[in-house]
Amino acid sequence: MIEKKPNLIWIFGDQHRGQALGCSGDPNVNTPNIDRLASEGLNFPNAVAGTPLCCPFRGSLLTGLYPHLCVPGHEDALHEDQKTVAHAFKDSGYLTTYIGKWHLDGFRERTGGRAAMHIVPPHRRGGFDEWIGYENNNSQWDCWVHGGEDGGAFHERLPSYETDALTDLFITYIKQRGQDPEQPFFGALSVQPPHIPYVAPPEWMQRHTPGGVTLRANVPNIPRVEETARQKLAGYYAMIENLDWNLGRIRTALEEAEMSHDTHIVFFSDHGAMLGSHGHWGKTTPYVESIRIPFIVGGHVPRYENFGGKSNQPVNHVDIAPTSLGLCGIEPPDWMMGTDYSGLRVKGRDSRKFPDSAFLQLPSGPGYLDCATHPWRGVTTTDGWKYTVTEGGPWTLHNLNEDPFELVNGAFSGQYRSEKRQLHDRLSRWIADTDDQFRMPEV
Repeated sequence: MIEKKPNLIWIFGDQHRGQALGCSGDPNVNTPNIDRLASEGLNFPNAVAGTPLCCPFRGSLLTGLYPHLCVPGHEDALHEDQKTVAHAFKDSGYLTTYIGKWHLDGFRERTGGRAAMHIVPPHRRGGFDEWIGYENNNSQWDCWVHGGEDGGAFHERLPSYETDALTDLFITYIKQRGQDPEQPFFGALSVQPPHIPYVAPPEWMQRHTPGGVTLRANVPNIPRVEETARQKLAGYYAMIENLDWNLGRIRTALEEAEMSHDTHIVFFSDHGAMLGSHGHWGKTTPYVESIRIPFIVGGHVPRYENFGGKSNQPVNHVDIAPTSLGLCGIEPPDWMMGTDYSGLRVKGRDSRKFPDSAFLQLPSGPGYLDCATHPWRGVTTTDGWKYTVTEGGPWTLHNLNEDPFELVNGAFSGQYRSEKRQLHDRLSRWIADTDDQFRMPEV
């Protein structure tokens, strides 16, 4: 008898920074379901969005390629002929579905209007068997989704708050899959929250007030910055708690469908957000609030898994697809560039050959006024160093072990000359190894 392969689910939000979890010690947020997933599974507190921007992250997420080779910039399109993780799962007999935010069809909102009204053509939906989603939408109470094709095509407004309604759709999918328990599936749920605007349903908003927010130590003591940060963070944490509640709903649905024992759950985000740290508000900067993301491999698949714990490996966005395949016993295809970290969770898989660092990059500036506007490259290491450069020269150098809030920039200090040289050389190798055309500065 051939043993059925396990199912795998992705659940991810947008702009959920890695520090904003109860299990990460954030005093502002209560995330019992995410914390439970981490305690039962494997938590990667140093995981990063190697490019902290929606479209490039999502391109790398689906392909296992670095952004400069697939989706380099904001509102750039994923090529319709590009193979994705959905193709790899399907080649191994899986059914695949994607529900939620897509942001890979290249729609330009500044010239084309509201992206929620844009229809992603069926042949540009990444090869998924079932796809219900939207290109982009920054209005969680007025969210439109579409899917199907030909006579079965639809475009409709969700009946409630985005995270709740998309979770409803995902739970319906789980129930359908429960009717065919021998058929393995890969399902992705992508929600916009906790992305701006920072508004959640009332029952979650009432739990947080600006005055009750504890600010991070790197938020400048400037009244206008602190006031704005508190206002934004109150809604931000409410959105995260709502997402946590919906994760709990999904786990309950898996239990009721008798699939909780046979389904890996991978929880993450497409990048973080500055929210006042260092006086910045958006993303695309190399600070930890922008690049660090939750990355938790949980669920309960007893015949496969090692239980509990943390890993300091800086899992990158290109690593998520190959790791997900590896969790299901599928060898990642040769065209994926990322690392398969499944050996840290699954019994019998290789867990010895992992990189000493993660490659960071912003291939093209998005033009936002509250973020980094110029291309940069960087590296963050397993032993706690992070270094970034622009083509003009070094930019940041931090020892995150002793300076987790990045208050001391050593990029221009002779005290760190040796470390800077080593990190500069390591970054140069990443650029060469990934066929990146970025011009490294002299140091």
